[in-house]
Amino acid sequence: MRVFSGVRPTGNIHIGNYLGAIKNWVELQDKADCVFCIVDWHAITTPYEPKKMQKYIQETAIAYLAAGLDPKKCIFFVQSQVKEHVELSWILGCVTPVGDLFRMTQYKEKSKELKENPSAGLLNYPILMAADILLYQTDIVPVGKDQVQHVELTREIARRFNRKFGKTFKIPRVQISKIGAKIMSLQNPKKKMAKTGNPRGCIGLFDSKKEIKEKIMKAVTDPGREIKYDPVKKPGISNLLTIYSGFSGKPIKEIEKEFKGAGYEEFKKSLADLLIEKLEPFRKAKKEFSREKINKILKEGAKRAQKIAQKTMLKVRKNTGLV
Repeated sequence: MRVFSGVRPTGNIHIGNYLGAIKNWVELQDKADCVFCIVDWHAITTPYEPKKMQKYIQETAIAYLAAGLDPKKCIFFVQSQVKEHVELSWILGCVTPVGDLFRMTQYKEKSKELKENPSAGLLNYPILMAADILLYQTDIVPVGKDQVQHVELTREIARRFNRKFGKTFKIPRVQISKIGAKIMSLQNPKKKMAKTGNPRGCIGLFDSKKEIKEKIMKAVTDPGREIKYDPVKKPGISNLLTIYSGFSGKPIKEIEKEFKGAGYEEFKKSLADLLIEKLEPFRKAKKEFSREKINKILKEGAKRAQKIAQKTMLKVRKNTGLV
């Protein structure tokens, strides 16, 4: 069973990325043949700072490794170091109707956020994602809820390609983390936690103890003082309960009982202490991993990934008549 997933190197990786994806990957590497990727080509589909790209790639790699990914157990690399991703993306684009791309919810949302006209790259983002997945003959794609639509499109593209050119790709399926699949902003619990926007709404994996405590204590809550999970009536405290559950491993019901009769301040202090403890390995890892060590791991991972990618592309070229 092969698993593929990746994350964009667009800034400080936050606890939403960890609970929604990376934590799940660490568990999967002991159960499956895993391919994990830093998707830098996806990162340039929206405005970015070129001078910071390599810094973000390094920090993303450190986050993967600090979380527990083992390059001996999984393939771990940077997307742009394996050129077959783009080659397959072009071929898949030739069998994908433009209408399918314009229907993507993420494209619609990001297009509204951009001050300038959205790029063709942003529109074609789901095709590149499909190439990422199909290139490795993936069985399972662990993603957050916001990426499910893209994986469904990947499945349709694979089916369409197989009908037209003969069986070439496996049809992957989605796996969503049961806990923390969508962590919301600490300042606006109706919006997903993001690297951009209000910095107080996001806790990075490398944030200092002081930053973590301040952000949690200032997190938006709801009227009343009861520690109860209710995303509709109490979105603020519900989000904090989800975070607590994700990092403690305790069911939300158990956490509710533990803090029955307590107020928001007591609960927030406990959550801040928990996050400070659980994120300590990330702060240490950032100091311990050198650029040379990271680059060596990524280079070796790219070589392993490319062997699989080349095998798939040979089949694709033959089936499409390109060789």
